[in-house]
Amino acid sequence: MPVDPIFNISTEEEFNAMALKTFGIQYQGNLVYQEFCRHLGKDVSNVKSIEDIPFLPIEFFKTKKVITGSFTPQIIFTSSGTTGSEVSKHYVRNTELYENSYLTAFKQFYGNIEDYCVLALLPSYLEREGSSLIYMANDLIIKSTHPDSGFYLDDIDRLQKTVARLDDSGTKILLLGVSFALLDMAEAYHLNLKNTVIMETGGMKGRKKELIREELHQLLKTGFGVPNIHSEYGMTELLSQAYSTGNGRFIAPKWMKVLTRETEDPLTLQEVGKTGGVNVIDLANIHSCSFIATQDLGKVYSDGSFEILGRFDHSDIRGCNLMVL
Repeated sequence: MPVDPIFNISTEEEFNAMALKTFGIQYQGNLVYQEFCRHLGKDVSNVKSIEDIPFLPIEFFKTKKVITGSFTPQIIFTSSGTTGSEVSKHYVRNTELYENSYLTAFKQFYGNIEDYCVLALLPSYLEREGSSLIYMANDLIIKSTHPDSGFYLDDIDRLQKTVARLDDSGTKILLLGVSFALLDMAEAYHLNLKNTVIMETGGMKGRKKELIREELHQLLKTGFGVPNIHSEYGMTELLSQAYSTGNGRFIAPKWMKVLTRETEDPLTLQEVGKTGGVNVIDLANIHSCSFIATQDLGKVYSDGSFEILGRFDHSDIRGCNLMVL
């Protein structure tokens, strides 16, 4: 199945047809997913709509090799984890697909990457290997072609001076940062930025007390002098990201869809507008599994946007885009 057509999806009907086709491919070619489906009594004969498709619990990425077909991966993305804990592994057949996914989505939401200076404040991610976020940020930095684009590990003072100088000159800036590092910067300097998108990727990582999203964003808005804080929703097990431009609601690109499931009955989808477990369909995951039941709690709205409200209590803490309630 050619992959490129997913980036040309424009209607819900096209998405649903592609999702069902992808289910058929992954049921046949992904032995882990096939066994999971069989335990639920699901196969290609009785899956007729996306509501019928089983969602693989995200924990399988920690204990199984979740791949469709047989291939040697170009890269293996891994999740962060505490010492001794199992980490998720995402075996990526070709990085070009991942690049196409985040570049197409970025253009959809923000325009051409070449128009930005990309500044990345991601210390906790830079300190380990295998981060899909670092891979994306590095590629955005390269493709922006701006001479000041780059990573700023712990040098907040130099970053502040760079941001202030570029913002004053009218340069469009994307400042992509982990929450605790952005908060450190916001508390240390009081800026008044007019041409900068502040995008948090979540995660206090035990470095600061956990804050609800509204409290975190208010502190960041005050410290950076911006009207909105943007957010990115992504994870190791996905090759696509959704974005929020400041109201806490995320919008997914056309080849990604978020649904919610009943918290007490994980095999039943939840009604729109009610809180439930977050299920993700990511058609860019053609070589792994496109149907993932995450450990996030969220709410989907009638326009397709969604909100992340927290995590299931029994799930482990990871550094993806989450604020606890």
